[in-house]
Amino acid sequence: MTLAASFLGGASGRLLPASITFRFFGAAAAFHVAAWLVLLLTAEQLIRYRGGLSPAVSALHLLVLGVLVTTAVGSAAQLLPVATRRALAAHWPVRLVFWMLIPGITLMCISMFFVKTRLVAAGAVLTAAGLLTFALILADNLRRAGSLPVVAAFGWAALAALVATALLGPALSLDYLTHVLDQHQVYARAHAIVAGYGFMGMLALGFSHVLVPMFALSPAPGRRAAFAGFVAAVGAVVLAAIGVIGDLPGIVTVASVLGLGAVALHLTLMVRSLKAGMRRRLGLSFILVRAAWIALPASILAGFAAYYGHAGPNGPALFGLLLLVGWLLTFLLGILQRILPFLATMHASSARSGTPARVSELASDSPLKLHAVCHAAAFGLLVFAIVRDEPGPAVLAAWIGLTGSLAFAFFAANVIRGLLPSPHTPAISHQDAR
Repeated sequence: MTLAASFLGGASGRLLPASITFRFFGAAAAFHVAAWLVLLLTAEQLIRYRGGLSPAVSALHLLVLGVLVTTAVGSAAQLLPVATRRALAAHWPVRLVFWMLIPGITLMCISMFFVKTRLVAAGAVLTAAGLLTFALILADNLRRAGSLPVVAAFGWAALAALVATALLGPALSLDYLTHVLDQHQVYARAHAIVAGYGFMGMLALGFSHVLVPMFALSPAPGRRAAFAGFVAAVGAVVLAAIGVIGDLPGIVTVASVLGLGAVALHLTLMVRSLKAGMRRRLGLSFILVRAAWIALPASILAGFAAYYGHAGPNGPALFGLLLLVGWLLTFLLGILQRILPFLATMHASSARSGTPARVSELASDSPLKLHAVCHAAAFGLLVFAIVRDEPGPAVLAAWIGLTGSLAFAFFAANVIRGLLPSPHTPAISHQDAR
């Protein structure tokens, strides 16, 4: 039996209401557009970013919190119950997370753009409250995830990183008012490592052990090798954070080598899953996923070089671009192209027969093709702009990226629109659907 068959068995009974799941994805698509728009306004600042509070930080947090974290929360809240075969005890906590997270992110990013430190702190506290509430939901589901030990292990590591991120983020925001932290920039770098590689990274690696085999129709990767990669990945994140905070170059070096080893093992397992899969043509989404797999080790190398001052004056910006846009955003958008129609087909019923709707009925591929071309071009131009220290290509990249984000938002809106009842289609009750 493939992992897909096991994963999907009885999944419909563990689905959250579509109104809950897709509000996170819709918000992420809107934040994606906003992130490129703000980058357009702050392109010169962003390619030369060295730290501190400025309008450019707003673009970074729109991307990290607005797109990456919002999508991660929506995906984990839905996919973990399906994967672990344990439905959430209640739906209202997930709704509560949304109504804390989205206003908090919005307030914080607008305040960052206009450099209003008190409002930044208020938005950070509200966002952290939403993340900590989600941490409780995640913990409750993970403790019942005995059937997927590898995914659970990555989930617990992501949970620990999430708590650390949710506590350190407001502390850094409040420090703009109190100036208590002696080494604000050092803790900010550690915050980026824990959030990027810890929370988002562990979720991405963990869910890959389910989603990649599921879409490729292949067996799950070997458990021993997966756990070895997990241990190496956790060790790399912990050591990197300690090394950066303590300014310990030797620890940072060990963390970088360990991280590259974890990535090499993970990518080996993923490539094997693809080769063993019954479905060989995975389409445009996995072109993005493979591109993200290239950017992941490149981000570690760029971070290592930037730490030692060998990546040029814009080394920190290059590291951030490879981590956030090259790996995490590219991977997320590639997987999201699959998740959105996949979940939609499980929610929607065709008007004619009551059977799950086909993906082709829910969305067109044309916006995704435009988005992929724009995303690749924007990323390449941003790398060029940072390396050459030229704001012109960054502005062009922002225009192209904005176009791509609008195309992706159009795709997401089409999927969501496909879930709405047609005025000519009678509503199907849950009892009838069974």
